[in-house]
Amino acid sequence: MKLETDDLANQPFDVIVLGGGAAGLMCAIEAGKRGRRVAVLEHADRIGKKILISGGGRCNFTNLHCRPDNFLSANPHFCKSALARYTPADFIGLVEKHRIPYHEKKLGQLFCDRSAQDIVGMLESECQAAGVQIFTQTRPREVQHRDGFVVATETGEFRAPALVVATGGLSIPKLGASPLGYEIAQQFGIKIRECRPALVPLTFNANDKRSYCDLAGVATEVVVSAGRQQFREKLLITHRGLSGPAILQISSYWQRSESIAIDLAPGLKITAGLRQDGTRRDLASAKSALHTALPVRLAERWLELHPPQAWTNAALDEMERQIHHWEVSPDGTEGYEKAEVTAGGVDTDELSAKTMESSKVPGLFFIGEVVDVTGHLGGHNFQWAWASGFCAGQAV
Repeated sequence: MKLETDDLANQPFDVIVLGGGAAGLMCAIEAGKRGRRVAVLEHADRIGKKILISGGGRCNFTNLHCRPDNFLSANPHFCKSALARYTPADFIGLVEKHRIPYHEKKLGQLFCDRSAQDIVGMLESECQAAGVQIFTQTRPREVQHRDGFVVATETGEFRAPALVVATGGLSIPKLGASPLGYEIAQQFGIKIRECRPALVPLTFNANDKRSYCDLAGVATEVVVSAGRQQFREKLLITHRGLSGPAILQISSYWQRSESIAIDLAPGLKITAGLRQDGTRRDLASAKSALHTALPVRLAERWLELHPPQAWTNAALDEMERQIHHWEVSPDGTEGYEKAEVTAGGVDTDELSAKTMESSKVPGLFFIGEVVDVTGHLGGHNFQWAWASGFCAGQAV
């Protein structure tokens, strides 16, 4: 919806929401349902662009098992209040109210049967019912705080006593990601935790690139670890490094210059058959043993790069150890272009865990990805968007 500049000047709003994504729309809906006059300013030509591409176009909109320990933050307790106040069951109730068919994949992940457009359409309908006014192609140029908040755009000024920043992070810049939310926080003296790409593929160092990148497309289930954090999921070798759910998960915890450990055959004893009396111990037997646990191309490459120095029990012990502890020192990540979310952001010490309001600037709220709360893969980041948006919408 677009209004002329003269109309904007005469439109009294109670709440301005910057960003028409998951968190911003949820906040707008809840505020509108409480009788607040809400304007959502979205710089793109339509709302919910990131929702539309999520989950392969089917939107993994929540996770049945979403808990606070599915999130990474400098303050791991911050997300507890919001997640308790607005649960996956609450959002599922909204989905079912709109008769959107959905299904569960593994690990509690819920997806639309048809497409992510169903979720965007649902949010649009809820906004309309709540009297929310949405202004697309409206990019904030300046935010001022004088007798409330004034947001200057190319089409005019928006004024309201409450401003909600739901501008997202830096991930997927082709969809228009920008540092606007962080800049607004800094403008008002609010601290930012260092940002970095998260849920992102990792790139090989030069040696590993030469050794493995021609295996691009090979996938296998692994357990990957960084420090005390570990995930059991699929790993995918790419032309540049490693991807797949296991790698995306661990990327949020990986620190540059550190290594990750990969168990290529979780729960299996690869060399057990080679230790039996009367069993041949040679390269052909070792290949056969590895083929039972790994994709053929990876098994054969592994033996090329890690040939047993002998066929003693000690050598088999070392072979077993290496398979269960492949140490990889990534060169870096694929960056924000391939990252699903941004880790870091507005410091949670600056916000109320119940309302998402700034403790320094009354009436200023931060929700969603712009905040230093980052979920695991599998619908958790959407649940944080719904929950933090709900809490702010109940408070503005």
